[in-house]
Amino acid sequence: MKRQLHLVTFDVPFPPNYGGIIDVFYKIKELHKLGVAIYLHTFLYNKKKQQQILERYCEKVFYYPRKNKTFSFFSRTPFIVTSRKNKELTKNLHQIKAPILFEGLHTLYPLFKTDFQEKTFVRAHNIEHDYFFGLAKSEQHIFKKLFFYVEGLKLKRFEKQLSKTDGIFTISPFEQNYFLSTYGKKCTYIPAFHQAKVIENTTPTGAYILYHGDLRVADNIKAAMFLINVYKNSNYKFVIASSSKNNRILTEIKNHKNISFAAIPNQTALEKLFAEAHINTLFTFQKTGIKLKLLNALYQGKFIITNTKMIEDTGLESLCELANTKEEVLQKTSILFSQKLSKLETKKRHEELSQIHPTESARKLIDCIFK
Repeated sequence: MKRQLHLVTFDVPFPPNYGGIIDVFYKIKELHKLGVAIYLHTFLYNKKKQQQILERYCEKVFYYPRKNKTFSFFSRTPFIVTSRKNKELTKNLHQIKAPILFEGLHTLYPLFKTDFQEKTFVRAHNIEHDYFFGLAKSEQHIFKKLFFYVEGLKLKRFEKQLSKTDGIFTISPFEQNYFLSTYGKKCTYIPAFHQAKVIENTTPTGAYILYHGDLRVADNIKAAMFLINVYKNSNYKFVIASSSKNNRILTEIKNHKNISFAAIPNQTALEKLFAEAHINTLFTFQKTGIKLKLLNALYQGKFIITNTKMIEDTGLESLCELANTKEEVLQKTSILFSQKLSKLETKKRHEELSQIHPTESARKLIDCIFK
């Protein structure tokens, strides 16, 4: 008989076009490959639709509406949790006897209000209150800034619900240290799941510098604006790419002939950008988890310039060039454009990345849940 697992996720995990959902989608694929029967529970919002492709990897997919009601903002429970409150979800989790893996604090409402006979686990994608405090710091809109800060306070209090679980799966060494100090031996580091697809570069050099990210996120907007300021008076061609548009970014780009925007409608478009870029610049102003776009760039891109908050405590420090100021970024850029990506460097990178291969992460996850 197949091992069965409930997987409750905060968003429909397809297409895998941003960090948390990349981890969820490729986790589902790897667990399916290793023979786990998955009962997927997910929430529809932001005009997302049911995705038939998920049925290839899951025994059954349950969809629930996310409640985006104004009064939820005044609840003591975090909005990201209470907006996913659903009686049908709790009922379905009780009906099929199997361990439950909750993705993030977002999905923990059933555990908050009821007890389960089966084992329960949580994938900690971030230290959530730190993540929301970081969003508050990066956000310019006063009401959004206030919402993120208050939500951070609620999440800090709500985090104690993790003590009810049988296990916590952390996503990076940094998060592992935090959760281990608070919740002890029930914490296990499971590296981020990702595509792990290597694109063989046809040339050891590229034509431009690339920054890619979700421009709906305040930290990514701040990073993009910082990098525009870095490269705007240079002779380098700089491309900002995203599956979403931001008017502030687009307006600023129009002022500089050497900077352009590229839409990412699908994975193929992103792979083409990776193949043609000489340097990936990846910046963040909040240290949380491991950025899945960093793993994508390491597998598929050439050189990478990143700052301390992006790379520190990831185990991948030796594979990137570190720069924290405008002057340092320009200096590293000049050096890297005089170099070609060697086969030796590519081999070293792939050897380092093999330690966090998603198949190994799936085996580790199975050992913890079904032991």
